[in-house]
Amino acid sequence: MSNVELKVEKEKKNNGINGNTNGAIHPSQLLGQLNWRYATKQFDPEKRINEQNWEGLEESLRLTPSSGGLQPWKFVVVTDPDVRAKLRPASYGQAQITDASHLVVFAAKTNFGADDVDAHIKQVAEAQGAPLEALTPFRNMLVGGIVQSRDEAGRTAWARNQAYIALGNLLTSAALLGIDACPMEGFDPTQYNEILGLKAKGLSAVVIAALGYRLPTDKHANTPKVRFPREQIFLHV
Repeated sequence: MSNVELKVEKEKKNNGINGNTNGAIHPSQLLGQLNWRYATKQFDPEKRINEQNWEGLEESLRLTPSSGGLQPWKFVVVTDPDVRAKLRPASYGQAQITDASHLVVFAAKTNFGADDVDAHIKQVAEAQGAPLEALTPFRNMLVGGIVQSRDEAGRTAWARNQAYIALGNLLTSAALLGIDACPMEGFDPTQYNEILGLKAKGLSAVVIAALGYRLPTDKHANTPKVRFPREQIFLHV
């Protein structure tokens, strides 16, 4: 091995890559982007997320894990200026709703049932080339554990919790792409459901996220993060 090759291998080892080809990034890169991100308050209304990056973010949402793989959600991407203008008053007038490049409304299914499980099982069979009858035990486990063991309120609460997994995935994915984001619970779900016609679709708005690019004047960009120290939040058993 030449001196140049030895140097490359040494750099890989020092970066924690160890020659892997799975595209893994170094922890310093991950932490750098997570420290860079913040809940953006002021978006530049003139800067738009390009198509390639947005397609990547949508795919990251599609790849979000969920309990049983059941995906009890819809992601409503709102780019229509008129619709967003209607949503802003239902969001306590927050400027991110209209100024950000994109707005995503995370909507959970409100009456998740056995039919939803069956639709998922059919997809599993098609994707994995498995006969439906072989998936019957898995199907019955999901129906019993999620559908039959909970009332409608419980199933809706479960679906809402799943939506937050998707939100976290989107925030991290955006940060890795250098795209700003702001998760938001400050909105009226009832008004959102009405404006977006979600109730008729068996959905309810859970949380929203505005995405785009920060204005240089947003003072919150340089505000130190406030987090409890590691020894207060980790328990190692």
